[in-house]
Amino acid sequence: MPDDDTTRSEDATLRRDDRSADVPSDTMPTGATRAIARWERLRNRLPALSYPHSARPTFQSLGATLRHRPNARTALAVAVVCALGVVAAVESTTEAPEATGPAPAAAEADLQRRADAADGASRAQRPEPGDGEPAAAAAVQAAETTEPPADPDVAAAEPTETAEPAPEPTSTTVAPVAGLSQVQMDNATAIVDAGLALQLPRRAMVIAVATAMQESTLLNRASEVLPESKNYPHQGTGWDHDSVGLFQQRTSTGWGAVADLMNPTYSATQFYLALQRVAGWEQLPLTVAAQAVQVSAYPGHYAQHEAAADAVVTAVLAAR
Repeated sequence: MPDDDTTRSEDATLRRDDRSADVPSDTMPTGATRAIARWERLRNRLPALSYPHSARPTFQSLGATLRHRPNARTALAVAVVCALGVVAAVESTTEAPEATGPAPAAAEADLQRRADAADGASRAQRPEPGDGEPAAAAAVQAAETTEPPADPDVAAAEPTETAEPAPEPTSTTVAPVAGLSQVQMDNATAIVDAGLALQLPRRAMVIAVATAMQESTLLNRASEVLPESKNYPHQGTGWDHDSVGLFQQRTSTGWGAVADLMNPTYSATQFYLALQRVAGWEQLPLTVAAQAVQVSAYPGHYAQHEAAADAVVTAVLAAR
């Protein structure tokens, strides 16, 4: 084991080296520089110490040395403290740097001021239309935004085509005859007009009007048995099965839909088409021809309306 004089000599040498290395550094704080220098010196000198064993110190030999040499314990403590100081110095240098520029709001405001100044300078450098650009460009731009004033000496142009006056509407209403009301006469007029549309002879129109006089008294009747029929324009109701309309036609026997049979023009057309399928209907007595279409329980009742029907057809055709 080394004697105490040797130990004191080594400690004195360590202290002299420590003081000679205390030189300020420009690259890092003075405390950190000193700590790193001390650590390097201790690391280089520790292997030079004499140990009880010939090999480099292990944990067991290092413990024995620390027990027998108090100065070694002091040196190790100093080395640990220096190491911690180095770690603290390094961490302090890696902290976030302080903001050296202006605050975000101030920077944004400064950028905005610079942009405004640049824009003002570019506007000041733009040539006026009369200086560098053609004057026609300014004239075109002004024409797009303003309209030319009206010339009071120029009269407004008249249209080349004049609209023809609309023809006056012709009244389809025929004055009632043969003791009918206006509603009955209007329904009779619809029957005659449907015959004209089919280009049928006058005889067919008289048969049709007489049949409607017998079946519905020339009123467009709904049926109490068929409530749906009352959803459409009607003039009274009846109770004869599902018979509806001017001719009391039944939807259940194939005359058509309820909505169609409640239309006077449609029901009259259906009657005419069925009449045309009767062989020799033009030469048949009125009541026979009507019965062939209607199949009524009272076939002889149609004849009583022939004269009135003839007068109604004459009045309607005269108005056409």
